[in-house]
Amino acid sequence: MSKRLNRKFGISRRIGESLWGLDRDAYNKRNYPPGVHGISGYKRPTEYGVQLIAKQKLKKYYGDIREKQFRAIYQKASMKKGDTGENLIGLLESRIDAFVYRSKFAPTVFASRQFVSHKHVKVNGETVNIPSYRLKPSDIIELKNSSKNNLLVLKARESNDRKVPEYIKVEANNFRATFLEVPTLKQVPFPVQMKPNLVVEFYSR
Repeated sequence: MSKRLNRKFGISRRIGESLWGLDRDAYNKRNYPPGVHGISGYKRPTEYGVQLIAKQKLKKYYGDIREKQFRAIYQKASMKKGDTGENLIGLLESRIDAFVYRSKFAPTVFASRQFVSHKHVKVNGETVNIPSYRLKPSDIIELKNSSKNNLLVLKARESNDRKVPEYIKVEANNFRATFLEVPTLKQVPFPVQMKPNLVVEFYSR
């Protein structure tokens, strides 16, 4: 297990919120920053700090996306017609690793990314092993037959800590899901408030 994956819940303490809304999140037990001076609490951020935190929340939530990759996603969102913040959320939710997580085929977005990388997932009948692969409406995603009895998959499917959003249709018994539409910010079931407009302001500085 990588260091990034092993310390994923520590991210919530640095940001100051239970990022994935899970009971086992470290922030629920120690709601102050990590480090020897963390017990003094969170300092009031500057305007730049507020924008930075908004960006970090989105990056971390989707599996700690690397800065270079996240900036590229933002640039693509800015070139699309419409609201850049909404476009950014739509692009992030169109990633196959996010979709597998939303469909409850994996317990965490980190596990979802690894699941895709290890070739457990097919899109429209073809194996895809690139976590950043972007889905289109009506794409059908299914697990390989050899992956349907994976313990992580079964655990995620039985979990009650989150629900499948309305823009995804899941056939649980067949381990298949359809991407119905690119969602808006309001449709995405974030456990914490996301502010993509602040991310836009951050990159527009």
